[in-house]
Amino acid sequence: MNFGMKFRLYPNKIQQNLIQQTFGCTRFVYNHAFAFRINQYECGNPIGYKETNTYLQTLKHDPEHKYDWLNDVDAHPLQQCLRDLDRAYKNFFAKRAKFPKFKSKHNHNKNYRTECVNNNITVAGNYIKLPKLGYVKAKVTMPVPLRILNATIEQAPSGKYFAVLTVEAPDIEPQLNDGGEIGIDVGIKDFYVDSNGNRVSNNKFLKQSQIKLKKAQKRLSRKRKGSHNWEKQRLKVARIHEHIANRRNDFLQKQSTKLIKENQIICIEDLNVKGMTKNHRLAESIADVSWSRFINILEYKAYPYGCTVVKVPRFYASSQICSDCGFQYEGTKDLSVRQWICPKCGSHHDRDVNAAMNILHKGLKIRQQQLQTV
Repeated sequence: MNFGMKFRLYPNKIQQNLIQQTFGCTRFVYNHAFAFRINQYECGNPIGYKETNTYLQTLKHDPEHKYDWLNDVDAHPLQQCLRDLDRAYKNFFAKRAKFPKFKSKHNHNKNYRTECVNNNITVAGNYIKLPKLGYVKAKVTMPVPLRILNATIEQAPSGKYFAVLTVEAPDIEPQLNDGGEIGIDVGIKDFYVDSNGNRVSNNKFLKQSQIKLKKAQKRLSRKRKGSHNWEKQRLKVARIHEHIANRRNDFLQKQSTKLIKENQIICIEDLNVKGMTKNHRLAESIADVSWSRFINILEYKAYPYGCTVVKVPRFYASSQICSDCGFQYEGTKDLSVRQWICPKCGSHHDRDVNAAMNILHKGLKIRQQQLQTV
């Protein structure tokens, strides 16, 4: 199993300049290769990665030496961006994504990826050795496995540098959990309600920082774009966004870890978040609560603990079914109904707790069917 480990970097001025140069070179190669592929396609000669890699070599060894500066940076990121372009084309033709776009110089999310060859990427104390950069000071917060596959160097919009090391994890034995079974009904008012009746409130991190963010954005809009003061204010806005994202991520990590350690089976609804965000009244709240990110964290954390995350179909009427007798009550289609009594068995239900219990029951049935088909 491969996974990523992210560390903060503190490059010196020379290293920063070389990182920025590599960002520029990868963008230049990507855009030129993209234009080359479009031109060849229009001429009736569709090409792939192999031809664009040959095109890159012709640029680097141009007789007029116009592109000699491409040789000043690590060669692997230039080839990786060609692979990314080829993957973008394949995703487009497989109808998994839209047609690729040219990379903009003004994009503040910058990154490049380099391969680990002959131990050219290593971790030594509080330093990470990277190709061409040498030893870069870093905040190494956890032990790194010996086998490093590649490294992605990123610069966040706030100006901070990070290294994401893709490592090959050694075979690990599943850790023990409490062996529980739980159903989770996510929401906006409460982040989630579980089948045991527990509620976790939604902290609404974006709303908490909304006033501060609006003031900072208003100051940014009053400055001339591209000026020195505009760049200073842009960094302030980016740091507020980063602070919101960090708080949200910390909350999601803690809640997911708690659920994984306590339960063997976690049942959760498979939501169409992309479709739900088309509602302009709820889009901001849905994006802030970050359900998709939460489910992704649960899925990758489940492996070390031997847990199972079961997704219940999104069209399952979990809020309408009585968890005691199975009667489907149409009256709960009105979202304002938070408490209801089953007309058939007389059970009193809290809407969210009842939905979580139904999600658990449905998830256990799905899990049983999965085990029978194996």
